[in-house]
Amino acid sequence: MTDHHGHHDTEGAAPAITVLVPIFNVERYLDQCLASIQKQTFTDLEVICINDGSTDSSREIIESYVSTDDRFTVIDKANSGYGDSMNQGLARARGTYIGIVESDDFVDENMFAILHETITAHDVQMVKSNFLNHWSTPYPTDQFIEVYPASLCDRVVNPQTEQDMFYLKPCIWTALYSREFLVDNEIDFLPTPGASYQDLGFSTKVWISAERVFFLHPAYLHYRQDNEASSVKNPEKVYCVCDEYDEIERYLSERPERAVYLRKVLTKMKYDSYQWNYDRIADQYRLDFLQRMRTDFLADKAAGHLDWELFEPWKKSDLTMILESPELFHASRNNRRGHSVVAKAAYYLKSGGVTMLARMVRRKFFGRS
Repeated sequence: MTDHHGHHDTEGAAPAITVLVPIFNVERYLDQCLASIQKQTFTDLEVICINDGSTDSSREIIESYVSTDDRFTVIDKANSGYGDSMNQGLARARGTYIGIVESDDFVDENMFAILHETITAHDVQMVKSNFLNHWSTPYPTDQFIEVYPASLCDRVVNPQTEQDMFYLKPCIWTALYSREFLVDNEIDFLPTPGASYQDLGFSTKVWISAERVFFLHPAYLHYRQDNEASSVKNPEKVYCVCDEYDEIERYLSERPERAVYLRKVLTKMKYDSYQWNYDRIADQYRLDFLQRMRTDFLADKAAGHLDWELFEPWKKSDLTMILESPELFHASRNNRRGHSVVAKAAYYLKSGGVTMLARMVRRKFFGRS
């Protein structure tokens, strides 16, 4: 097989690392991203740029690297979305290890040297670090984000016995993965066009399958905050998180030995993800999403997958309210967002009549339903 520049995939020895860069209309930041990978002190790598039908100058920027550095190659494809791009990149990758850098982010020049040294020294399936939130304007600013606390770092961790990472932000791009591990465990992305949150399914499949992972506390990747192409107001994005959990459920159901002790963990994880999604989508979609959430969690409860012991007290209270009445929860959350008690009472009266209003009063003033 050849790529678009006649470079043979089988040419030369396989590199130690393949870096995948999914690209779609990101001309403003792409050069900084690719330059940061090109400048890595660890040089035994290939960089696969997956051009997802960009219509801006992204393709020309990619070409400037492909034509001058034979470690860079490009996959040109019609626009089919992030998941399909990543799966095509994974299929093309030759490296012993896989790294992912989003095309609007950039990395410190020693990142892959440190990750490679760690993953080989400890013989683990994955190594992952913390990251920096980055703003370009009004001047370059970085903020350290601690996803992985010191208690999880600098030691080999087995996600089958320590399950904290299931509840943490996916951030798949601060890592190196053993390609053999990904292939053997059929870990890939949900290729739904136009979908969001596809890092969630990928990351969760890693945790379901891995037995040896290693976390580093420092941060080497700059995660850009000023290019948030918002999906908040896009109705097609509202249920993407549900699609990811359907895929996670499919994956877990094919691994019944893991399902025995992970299914309840994943139900708790799903609650956190759904709640996060509810808070970020536009208000006009929130109540409909809560109805879907109620349906999904009633099914989990009926199947015995809901372990209340895993829930913090306030989350237990919130989920109980959602199962009982999504309208009640929605009104309650609106009140927390700054709405007056009078407005909340009017909403309850309109939504559920006197009965719901009475329930609200009992909860608010007497602490019971």
